[in-house]
Amino acid sequence: MQHRSILFTFLACLLGVVSHAQTYSILIKGGTVIDPKNNINQVMDVGIFEGKVKKVAKDIDPKEARQVVDAKGMYVTPGLIDIHGHVFFGTEPNHYLSNGLVALPPDGFTFRVGVTTIVDAGGAGWDSFSEFKNNVIFNSKTRVLSFLNIVGQGMRGGNWEQDTADMDPNLAAGVAIKNRNDVVGFKVAHFQGKDWKPVDNAVKAGKLANMPVMVDFGGSTPPLPLEELFMKHLRPGDIYTHAYTLLEGNIRETIVDEATQKVKPFAIEARKRGIVFDVGYGGASFNYSQAIPAMKAGFYPTTISTDLHTGSMNGSMKDMLSIMSKFYNMGMDLPAIIKASTWEPAKVIHREQLGHITEGAIADVAVFSMRKGNFGFYDKTGYKVEGKEKLECELTVMGGKIVYDLNGITSPIYLTK
Repeated sequence: MQHRSILFTFLACLLGVVSHAQTYSILIKGGTVIDPKNNINQVMDVGIFEGKVKKVAKDIDPKEARQVVDAKGMYVTPGLIDIHGHVFFGTEPNHYLSNGLVALPPDGFTFRVGVTTIVDAGGAGWDSFSEFKNNVIFNSKTRVLSFLNIVGQGMRGGNWEQDTADMDPNLAAGVAIKNRNDVVGFKVAHFQGKDWKPVDNAVKAGKLANMPVMVDFGGSTPPLPLEELFMKHLRPGDIYTHAYTLLEGNIRETIVDEATQKVKPFAIEARKRGIVFDVGYGGASFNYSQAIPAMKAGFYPTTISTDLHTGSMNGSMKDMLSIMSKFYNMGMDLPAIIKASTWEPAKVIHREQLGHITEGAIADVAVFSMRKGNFGFYDKTGYKVEGKEKLECELTVMGGKIVYDLNGITSPIYLTK
């Protein structure tokens, strides 16, 4: 009987160890969870198991997790969603952002700043999408989605993007519908003519596929009027990117009157109508002279995005966290910034399974610290705003796996097999 009692005790202990070890694969402990969808902004723990968020609660026992992330003093948020990047990278000359040398491989530029989902904004068109899917989407750890260019050749630059004969809404919609897991909408960009056809064809494709349209608008002199774009051509839910830009040469109307420093009334009405205002920072698409008065008027971006490519990342844009830090230093509060970088873009692209830390949701999670110091945030004109705080990514979890850990805040850092 004594041997049997010892055996039962041993088995019970063994089962207890196994059950504890299997409760959570990752436990993110002690951080301030900011989850705008669920209105959470407080210190909580996040337990992850089998690729999903298993539990969000206070004081989860660290003995129940295989790996524990010490997030004390840090912010824990959903994985960031960058809805305007350029990741259709390749080696073809004269291909610009469509299988060309100016786009970037996503995995090298996403996880290190907390981005788990990036949308390629128009690099691929209906004619080049299969190559983008096979080369980039299938071979990236980052979740890569696509705004399909209304131009069949995609964003090759030059005359390719001026060819209205290649802007076929039916072919574009057909490719989008066939690839609903990967395509989230349509893109219009870089058209320089005095013609609404590119926008109208993209919107037609959007109606056929039930998807939004992102518009990089302007190029003609004088520019086509923004009010007409917002009120007569776009639909609620469509996206106006590069919202805070002032381009030289009077080729794109601004949303802020540079003389009065007031947000134009039609922009306010467009927002009420449901037009999405996206940052789309880019290499030349953000000016403090537009952003600062807009912030003072409470005209905040619906979504924050990078317009990532080789030019913007080495210019004033840098990365997603640099832009978020700019808006923080302009007075936008951190929960609103997180919302514009997670839950709002998830809704805009109709991917509501992303952008939040709900129990049962996909475990895309980012951990950030707020660095203290003296920082300079400048725009393309050289205008600089100085700040004392800057977001820095400490750790990124993608689909329940740690894909980036800056300072080894995970214990153990690596699991032994």
